[in-house]
Amino acid sequence: MANPPPPPPPPPKNHGDGPPSPPRPAATGWPRYAVWIALGSIIAILLTTTLITPSDATDVAYSDFISQVESGDVLTGEYNNTNGEITFTVGAEEFTTVGPIPLPDDDAALIASQVEFKYDTPTPNFLQQWLPLLLPIGLLILFFWWMQRRAQGQMGNVMSIGRSKAKTYSTERPGTMFDDVAGYDGVKQEITEIVDFLKHPERFAEIGARVPKGVLLVGPPGTGKTLLAKATAGEAGVPFMSVTGSDFMEMFVGVGASRVRDLFESARKMGKAIIFIDEIDSIGRKRGAGLGGGHDEREQTLNQMLSEIDGFEGSEGIVIIAATNRPDILDPALLRAGRFDRQVVVPLPELEDRVKILGVHLKGKRTADDIDINVIARGSPGMSGADLANLVNEAALFAVRRGGDKISANDFDAARDRALLGIERDSMVRSPAELERTAYHEAGHALCAAVQPKNDPVHKVTIIPTGMALGVTMTLPEGDRHSLDKEEAEARMVMAMGGRVAEALVFGEFSSGAANDLQQATSMARRMVTEWGMSDAVGPMSLSENGPVFLGEDMMQSRTTSPATQELVDEEVRRILIESEDHCRDLLVEYRNGLDLIARALLEHETITGSEVDRLIDVSRTGPADAAESVGAQPAEVGSGDDNG
Repeated sequence: MANPPPPPPPPPKNHGDGPPSPPRPAATGWPRYAVWIALGSIIAILLTTTLITPSDATDVAYSDFISQVESGDVLTGEYNNTNGEITFTVGAEEFTTVGPIPLPDDDAALIASQVEFKYDTPTPNFLQQWLPLLLPIGLLILFFWWMQRRAQGQMGNVMSIGRSKAKTYSTERPGTMFDDVAGYDGVKQEITEIVDFLKHPERFAEIGARVPKGVLLVGPPGTGKTLLAKATAGEAGVPFMSVTGSDFMEMFVGVGASRVRDLFESARKMGKAIIFIDEIDSIGRKRGAGLGGGHDEREQTLNQMLSEIDGFEGSEGIVIIAATNRPDILDPALLRAGRFDRQVVVPLPELEDRVKILGVHLKGKRTADDIDINVIARGSPGMSGADLANLVNEAALFAVRRGGDKISANDFDAARDRALLGIERDSMVRSPAELERTAYHEAGHALCAAVQPKNDPVHKVTIIPTGMALGVTMTLPEGDRHSLDKEEAEARMVMAMGGRVAEALVFGEFSSGAANDLQQATSMARRMVTEWGMSDAVGPMSLSENGPVFLGEDMMQSRTTSPATQELVDEEVRRILIESEDHCRDLLVEYRNGLDLIARALLEHETITGSEVDRLIDVSRTGPADAAESVGAQPAEVGSGDDNG
């Protein structure tokens, strides 16, 4: 039969949206270890052929040799003067033996016989003669050669330490487009000009317009700044060079500046390119800040970068995109016109953006029919793109743990609770008295949040230890919030005071469980007085102490407020906190039946939903008797929610 034709070669892989890349040619030449294998084989052959000589002679004792000589059976013989080996023939057979060195000439039997006997002194060949001498010398030469190669490698690493560590992606590698970045239509619109400039520079040259050389992406962590930079390079179809700010820093002086020069030199060779510098605040901090005049190596690196971006040498066709979440600490020279003169804010995604981001991350995952992306997006305010990706992954993990084959809405609720609250510690053992105190503490929070219209709706209340807390009262806003009025701030402080006041009202004393609540309430009251101008006594003044982050600048500056003003601020903060506590106490006294019902429901079910809290408060208005009977009438499912947010 004829042999079947060979299978066709696999198609070349395409990493992007461009044409398929040609197949990589096969490696040619001998591998590095082939030389050593060949050398070892030659040496082994020489040693085998030299030292091993085939012989068919039979070994006998020296006394047998003498007996054969005396009997006249030995025809011929040969004596080796070097090792005393005697080779002789008896008839047609050949024998060998070893005699004394030297062979005694007065051996009567040997002399009296008529044997044709020869005395031979063999001369060793070249390998046998010089191998014992050349082998140590060769090993020494090999050792010194290895040391020289090692030294050259280390010297090469030292000499190449100033090279840029940027990862270069060709026009086929970015592969990320604006369509792959869900949401952020406004941000994409601002970056579109850069894409147009890199694609059609002649349009800008005809009018005389100049595209910004540097674009600074500012936003919280996880909002997709790096992904937007890759999408810009993918849309423009130009090489993309990615580097982080920490890659420029090294223990050697001048390495950072050298790497900056090498980075821009490599970009100029490409003609058009996008340089992306992530976490630029690590090298772009204000110069001369801090004790001792700052960091000299970092400042030299920054100086070199400033000159490369907008110095004597032009960088036409090169666009620099940097990302940071701390723009307030960057050097002013870095943000001036001609350098990073355009700042693009990448904020946390809004509701519409969260819907699109969740749709991207849910692709390829098996979901149940009860999942509504809009409900999940409403219940995840303040989450970044990375948080939403983690939320989808956690929901998938919860589905696997319960043995399901699809991700359900309950899995998303459990994943959201874990992301916002933490891991439940079911194994923690508490006494009945401590459990009752925790129940009333969380009931106070939940009641104050539910009866105040300005507060966010209660989503879930639990006395199961979660994270570092013994219990949690969780609220979710009905929509995205961007500002806070005075009544909303006061409602939040009243809710924070609810647990502490409830303990004092029921047990007649306070506990240490309200430490975090007091911190939140005090921080809110101080911001109302010093930042938001919500105090009539202080007036419309900003007394915020959130100044420079550098110790040196902070020490050199003097305070702008007098001791009398500071005392007034403290008095106002104390007054606001006391008023909030009094208002909280009035609410808990008015709704005392509801407080008891919520606490009893928590002791019975450990976890109740926001709708159950509202129902118990409504039932408490009917009277103590009916209220007592309704606690177990509608038990809440642990972990379920009404999706208020």
